[in-house]
Amino acid sequence: MLYTSVQGLPDFLLFFAAAMALTGLYLVAYTLSTTHNEFELIRQNNVAAASSLGLSLTGFALPLSSAIVNAKTVVDLLVYGVVAVLIQILIYWLVRMLLPNLSQRIANGEVAAALFLGAASLAAGVVTAASMVF
Repeated sequence: MLYTSVQGLPDFLLFFAAAMALTGLYLVAYTLSTTHNEFELIRQNNVAAASSLGLSLTGFALPLSSAIVNAKTVVDLLVYGVVAVLIQILIYWLVRMLLPNLSQRIANGEVAAALFLGAASLAAGVVTAASMVF
């Protein structure tokens, strides 16, 4: 009985490690693609930066979880995880086109701009997750 319970543990560990690596990749790629330093702003207690990054991270985690559920192999997970990273970066740039001073507004602590970016990221994550059919 116990053997049956832990039989999938190696696959879990592999998928979990891949998902954590993709999350790290996401945070690095996303923060490098923005023109403001999210982590420095968060260290300074900037709620706008924390909100926009937190919601975008959630917008990334949704399709990542969908990829985990639907992936047949860890390669599937990696491919669709990278797609989710790219979509979130694209959303940042699209919102930045609507609000050209987006990064400055977030750096200034303007919550409205940050929440709009976060909501767009979250919405894109939901649609991305639903679109992941294997």
